[in-house]
Amino acid sequence: MTAGREVLPHEIYVPGDTNDAVPVLILLHGRGSHRGDLFGLQRHLPPEWAVVAPDAPFPAAPWGYGAGYAWYRYMGRNVPEEASFSGSLDALDRLLETLPDILGTPPSSVALGGFSQGGTVSTAYALSRPGRVRHVLNFSGFLADHPAVSATPDAVAGTRFFWGHGTQDGNIPFALGEEGRAALRAAGADLDARDYDIGHWIDPTELADAVAWLQRGGFQVSNASGS
Repeated sequence: MTAGREVLPHEIYVPGDTNDAVPVLILLHGRGSHRGDLFGLQRHLPPEWAVVAPDAPFPAAPWGYGAGYAWYRYMGRNVPEEASFSGSLDALDRLLETLPDILGTPPSSVALGGFSQGGTVSTAYALSRPGRVRHVLNFSGFLADHPAVSATPDAVAGTRFFWGHGTQDGNIPFALGEEGRAALRAAGADLDARDYDIGHWIDPTELADAVAWLQRGGFQVSNASGS
């Protein structure tokens, strides 16, 4: 099972009142879900931000994850199956390459984030492609044990990380999140780690914290393109 070179199916919101380059937030859903899930967060985000929410490239049902889609086959603890994980990283390459065409304008800044599998893949993408994205949001994911992914000073340089995790998470244990955060800190990452007294979901307070974090980091409309 492989991911092709076609652009992932996606939902998109682009502000209609600007001709400038816009900041774009790419949101990746969790295991067994679909693009409409995290796209529903758009109404809680600043209206001047563009939002792109793709489907993961693999059907979830063959792996027993339900009727939606998955970014990788989960092998246990923090280990994804290598081929499917790499396929999703490659699919995100294609999505980012085509952002100017998707948006109809160049992005002024790119933030990549997601929930659960989506948070794991977002963090892995930044670490495996240093410099491709400036801002990463990890909601309740983990740091993947995968050959392409390593938390090193070179890999984290120039990227900001927001990592929110529920202390009562029964799907991806808080301790596993803490392990990933510790690896990023050891590499010298610019990391904002936030703990929430919740299970495996995104809390409204957590989302508000992430929005404020992006705004503090210069995620805004600009006349200059970049990432």
